Amino acid sequence: MSQSLLFDPLVPLPVLAALAALTLLALSVALWRRLPGWGYRGLAALFVLAALSGPIRQEADQSPLSDIVLVALDQSASNQLADRPDQMATARDALASALSDRPNTDVRWITIPDSADDSGTQLMTVIREALADEPRARIAGIIALSDGQVHDMDQAPDLPAPLHLLHTGRSTDWDRRLIVRNAPSFGIIGEPLTLTLRIDDAGAVPAGQSHAELDIAVDGEAPQRFALPVGRDFELPVTLPHGGRNVIEFRTPPALGELTDRNNVALVQINGVRDRLRVLLVSGAPHPGGRSWRNLLKSDSSVDLVHFTILRPPEKQDGVPVEELSLIAFPTRELFLEKIDDFDLIIFDRYKRRGILPTIYLDNVANYVRDGGAVLVAAGPDFASADSIFRTPLADVLPAQPSARVLEQSYRPAVTLTGDKHPVTADLEGRDSWGRWLRLVDLAATSGHTLMQGVDDRPLLVLDRVDEGRVALLASDHAWLWSRGYDGGGPQLELLRRLSHWMMKEPELEEEVLSATASGQSLIIRRRSLGDTVGTVEIQRPDGEVETRELTQTAPGLWEGRYEGPMVGLYRLRESDQETVIGLGPQSPREFETPLATGAVLAPLIQTWRGGTLAVEDGIPRLRDIREGRPAAGRGWIGLLPRGAAETTTVRQSQLLPPWLMLLLAMGTLVVAWLREGRR
Repeated sequence: MSQSLLFDPLVPLPVLAALAALTLLALSVALWRRLPGWGYRGLAALFVLAALSGPIRQEADQSPLSDIVLVALDQSASNQLADRPDQMATARDALASALSDRPNTDVRWITIPDSADDSGTQLMTVIREALADEPRARIAGIIALSDGQVHDMDQAPDLPAPLHLLHTGRSTDWDRRLIVRNAPSFGIIGEPLTLTLRIDDAGAVPAGQSHAELDIAVDGEAPQRFALPVGRDFELPVTLPHGGRNVIEFRTPPALGELTDRNNVALVQINGVRDRLRVLLVSGAPHPGGRSWRNLLKSDSSVDLVHFTILRPPEKQDGVPVEELSLIAFPTRELFLEKIDDFDLIIFDRYKRRGILPTIYLDNVANYVRDGGAVLVAAGPDFASADSIFRTPLADVLPAQPSARVLEQSYRPAVTLTGDKHPVTADLEGRDSWGRWLRLVDLAATSGHTLMQGVDDRPLLVLDRVDEGRVALLASDHAWLWSRGYDGGGPQLELLRRLSHWMMKEPELEEEVLSATASGQSLIIRRRSLGDTVGTVEIQRPDGEVETRELTQTAPGLWEGRYEGPMVGLYRLRESDQETVIGLGPQSPREFETPLATGAVLAPLIQTWRGGTLAVEDGIPRLRDIREGRPAAGRGWIGLLPRGAAETTTVRQSQLLPPWLMLLLAMGTLVVAWLREGRR
C-alpha cells in the first residue's frame, strides 16, 4: 500500500493564490505595526486557505512488477564465422542461467537476422522495435551478444537502461580484404582506363604478409596473376576488349588462418562504348537518298563522317579548265589503302565503277570486311548495270547477285519471317501503314538472311557475316521516300540507324546472343536466335556447381527465363555456342567488409549509461545491481538497474480535514484573537 496527499481546490487556483498573497500582506502589516492577536488571525487565515485548497488523502494498493532485461542475439553472416556460433551458444546458456537466478526478472530474447538486401547488421533497429513493445520504466538493462559490427547506428534509440556488449571473436583473428576504391561504370573500347585497388590486412596479422597475389580475369577467361604489396593503393590499367558489359573479376587466394575469404573477391562490371564511330560514305551521284544518309550520320555527335561524292564524273567533258574548278581532289589512295582500317563502316550509296576507284582499292575493301570491317551497299539502278560494283572484287563478300533487272513499280516493303526475329527489323513500328517505294533492284540472295522483301517477295534487305566482318545490301535507293512522308512515310531513320549500328557490332542488336541482367540475387536470362528453338542454359555457380534452366519463348526470336542465384559471385552461362558471364550481389558484401569483432562501433551509445564492452573469450561476466548514475560495468561484471516498478490495483481517496472542522478551527482562532485584543 502507498499513501499520497493530493489537492482539489474549491476555487480556481489563481483566486486561491491571490487570497494567499493578500493574507501574507495583511500579516506583514500587522507584524510591522505590532498589532496584538496577529498570530491568531494568521492561523485562522491559514485554516481557511487549507480548507479552500481541498486536501485529499489517497491510498493505493500496488503489486510489484518484474524487471525486464533485453538480450539481443546477433545471427548475421559475419557472426557465423569461425567458432563464433559456439561462443554465442555458450554465452547464451550462461546468461540464461544467471538471469534466471536474479529475482523478479523477465528476459526478452530478441534475434538480429541476417539481412537479405546487403543492409548489414540491423541491431539498433531490432532494439528500437523491442523497446517499443515494453514499458520503459521496467527495462533494467540491454545485453547484446554480437561481433560488434553494427550498420544502423543512425537508428539508435534513447536507451532507458544500460547497454552492454558481449562480443564474440578471438584476439588472434585476422583477415585480408580486397577493396576496389575506384572503378568507372563505362569505358572506351580499346583505350586503357584506370582502376584503383587495395589489399588490406587487419587484426593479428602473421609475420611475412607484406605481399599478396592477385588474380584478374575478364569475362570469365583464364586469370592472370600478379604479386602486389599489402596496405597500399595501386592503379591498374585495364583495356576493354568489346562493347557492352565487360565483367572483370579480381581475386586474392585465401591466406592461411584468415577469418574469411568472402571479401577476397571483387566483381567490376564496366560498359564498353565506342569513342567515335568513323564512317566513310561514298556516293556515286547526288540524289535525295544521299542526303538522308548524311542527315542520319551527322545527327549523331559520336559519328565522324567522311563523305566522298562524285560530283564531276570523268566522262564529263565540257571544256572547263581544271584550274577554274573549285572541286577538291579526294585522297582515294590514303583512304582506301593506307587508312581504311581506321573506319568502322563504309557505305556505298548508288556507286558504280567509273575508274575513280581502281580495282585494287575495291579488293582492299573486300579484305577489310574479312578482317572485321563493315560495308553497306545502298543499291540503285547502277547496281544492275554492267558497271555495277558487283562486277568487282566486292562480289566475293556481297550476299546477293543482281539479275540486271530494275523494277520500276510501286510496292510496300514488308518484313520477312526471319526479319521478325532479327533485332534490326523486329520491332519497327507501324508496319501496316508503311508508305510505298517505287524502285527495286532484282536480286538473288546467295547467302546471309533476308530481313525485308519487296515486289513479289523479292529480297529488299539482306544481311550477312563474312569471316570477321559484316555486309548489308539494300536493294533500293528509295528509302528516303519514308522521310519525306510519301504515302504515309515510315521509320526510315530508325531502320538505317539500327542497320548501321548492327554493322558496327553494337551488342543490343546481335541476332545470336545469350545475355543476362541481374536484379538483386535474380538473373533474367535472354536468348535471341534466328532459329526455331533453343536449348537449355547451363549455369555454373561461383562454387563450381552447374544447374540448367529451360527458356520460354516470349517473342519471335526471343526466349527468356529466370534464375535465383543462391550466392554472391560470378556466374557463367552457356547455351550451344553462346556464352556470357555476370556477377550477382555487391562487390563486397557489407557483412564482410570488416568482419573482425570490435566494440568501437557501439562505444558512443554504451557510454551514455557507462555500460561495458567485454569479450566472450574472457568469460561470461557476473551480474550486479546498480544505482542510477553509478558506473554500470567493471572488471568481470556488468550492472542491471533495479526498477522497482509496481502495478496499482486499487485507489481510495478521503478528505484529509472535513470543511466543518476547518471552519470551526478558523472561528476558534478568531475568537481567541478577539479576546486577546480585548484584554489589551
